[in-house]
Amino acid sequence: MSKSQRLLNGSAAFRCEWRPSRLLTAALLGLALLAPIAVLASDLSGWQAWLLALFAGGWGVLDAARYWQRSTCHLCIPCGSAAATCDGVPMLGLQLQVRGALVFVHWRNLRGGKQRRVWGPDTLPAAQRRELRLAMQQRVAATMPVSVAG
Repeated sequence: MSKSQRLLNGSAAFRCEWRPSRLLTAALLGLALLAPIAVLASDLSGWQAWLLALFAGGWGVLDAARYWQRSTCHLCIPCGSAAATCDGVPMLGLQLQVRGALVFVHWRNLRGGKQRRVWGPDTLPAAQRRELRLAMQQRVAATMPVSVAG
């Protein structure tokens, strides 16, 4: 008899804590350092290029710092048609996109504002990425209408 566990059709809710990714922060800082070089290598005249390079570098560092300082949040995506929540607030129009090791979750809050969270390979391991995909597939299957042939 096989020692592997038998997979069940139903599964528990996906629960995860989102936190900023160190890899994404490092990539943002790298781009912030490369932006002034790209501006200075362009055909802009002297003072305009230096002003834009300073602005581009400063904006990039500010953006990376703002991303790194975002607070963690707890996501719960239950199976079936129950409402998914982020820190206890319902997530409307929940969508999932998986791009290799990157996972994007998009939704609207109660006021209609768009929200997004991105997980990198350092913040969401492969096993949890699979759990999230399975939970979302079961949500889609639960909301699809069932036709009865008669």
